Amino acid sequence: MSQLDPLIADLALILICAGIMTLLFKSLKQPIVLGYIVAGFLASPNMSYMPSVTDMHGIHTWSEIGVIFLLFALGLEFSFKKILKMGAAPIIAAVSIILCMMYVGTCTGSLFGWSNMDCIYLGGMLAMSSTTIIFKAFDDMGLRNERFAGLVLSVLIIEDILAIVLMVMLSTLAISKEFEGTQMLLSITQLGLYLVLWFTVGLFFIPIVLRKLKPLMNEETLLIIALALCFGMVVAASAAGFSAAFGAFVMGSILAETVEAEKIEHLVNPVKNLFGAIFFVSVGMMVDLNLIIEYIVPILCIIAAIMLGQTVLSTCGFLLSGQSLKTSMQCSFSLTQIGEFAFILATLGTSLHVTSDFLYPIVVAVSVFTTFTTPYMIRLANPAYNVVARILPAKLIEKLERYENEKEEKAPDELKLIWNRCFKRYVLTILINSVLCIAIMSVMLYYGQPLIAEIVPEQWVHSLTAFIALILCTPFLWQMLRSGADSPEVNKLWESGVRWRIRISAYGVLRIIITAVFVSYFVDYAIPGSTWLGMFALVAIMILIFYSSVLKTQSNKMVQKFTDNLTAREKMKEL
Repeated sequence: MSQLDPLIADLALILICAGIMTLLFKSLKQPIVLGYIVAGFLASPNMSYMPSVTDMHGIHTWSEIGVIFLLFALGLEFSFKKILKMGAAPIIAAVSIILCMMYVGTCTGSLFGWSNMDCIYLGGMLAMSSTTIIFKAFDDMGLRNERFAGLVLSVLIIEDILAIVLMVMLSTLAISKEFEGTQMLLSITQLGLYLVLWFTVGLFFIPIVLRKLKPLMNEETLLIIALALCFGMVVAASAAGFSAAFGAFVMGSILAETVEAEKIEHLVNPVKNLFGAIFFVSVGMMVDLNLIIEYIVPILCIIAAIMLGQTVLSTCGFLLSGQSLKTSMQCSFSLTQIGEFAFILATLGTSLHVTSDFLYPIVVAVSVFTTFTTPYMIRLANPAYNVVARILPAKLIEKLERYENEKEEKAPDELKLIWNRCFKRYVLTILINSVLCIAIMSVMLYYGQPLIAEIVPEQWVHSLTAFIALILCTPFLWQMLRSGADSPEVNKLWESGVRWRIRISAYGVLRIIITAVFVSYFVDYAIPGSTWLGMFALVAIMILIFYSSVLKTQSNKMVQKFTDNLTAREKMKEL
């Protein structure tokens, strides 16, 4: 008789327990995610009197795949365009919540006399709510289409992005014992560059490839291609120093803008459900009753800190971002848990030997408990609001509820509205094209130059590298220098008064300076140390780029293709 691999036997046990608990919790009209956690607790090695899994490493690997699929599915349903449409509110709320909860966590740890590093890391763990748990809870409760749910998911995505920065800060603090501002700034810049590069390149090429391959694709091939893109981005994100889940979310957001997004979402959903179940079961396996009993007082205090901190301080954060009191309470009550990032941060502290051994089991127990309470806290938001509405003065409640509507109804000045649109377009144009030029320069320096060195004499290597990079960058340099300069909106502003002309002229000078910086870099790399010749080359290249009709045609075609890809899904829905 052949020997069955332990991982297969473990999978059978997990799915049997999960299936039974799913049916039980469904019959009790409870969120399924709670059933998964109970199933994990029952199947864990900590329950010695019941059958338990034997290969925890394999289960951990599968649970990581589950996180990847959950974040990939989240990206498919919630693109960055939705965040931009919601304005600054999610950013203000997310930053406020992170700062407040880090302070709450640090103060809570200090109450037990823990070390400074334990307190700081605990604050970081409490600052980030669980995207996967909230996403699953909203899904099970049918709340994903609610306005407050969209705002919560926006805040969670921003928290995930800021979590990477926080990890760098805490890592630097652990090593140097002081905050290194330069390292933090470099990490933030790197994150921004990679995000812009991935989205720009992905949104330009992936829809084109999918359209070209559409005659060859059925459901099976589309699923394989989508998963290949997902895991390819996971590998790219990991190589760049980011989390695998973050890479999956980025690719999901890119595919969300394609016409195949809904079909991909439908195909990925069963796979996501399978591996997502394994992830939540693995969370339940981390429960150890002995450790919970040993650290019951710190666990209860941290749970209370999360519940009170999120419901009170997060409500203030959402109010600060311009939301009504009811929406703010609905959002804050949804965030009363910690999740995957807390485990990652706890592992980081342990690997750097800067946190105590007891911190990890405490965080696991708190995470499991708050995961259990998440659906109930979401349901408690409306009754809690009704209580608060009865306690607070009626005029204050009316003002808080009316503020959001007044803000939406207030009509801005027409010229100011036009300038805001133009300014956003200006910033995006400079940002996107600058990142693309930097990416081309980096590729040519690290990959192109070694190849060129094998072909041409040594004295020509730098010049030829710079020349090729400059040729590849010229369409993007033209965009920075001239894109949108003669649009109807800009012309209307120019004719509307001196103050608008000053703003437009200032932007024109800025784009000339930025373009000149890039061109001067290429010139200096090609002919170093030649001041007058370099100046002449700089001016000549700038004039050629400015007046080139070929670059104008080529750049406009690229922008039009990118815009078509970005709006293809909306246009298809309108038909």
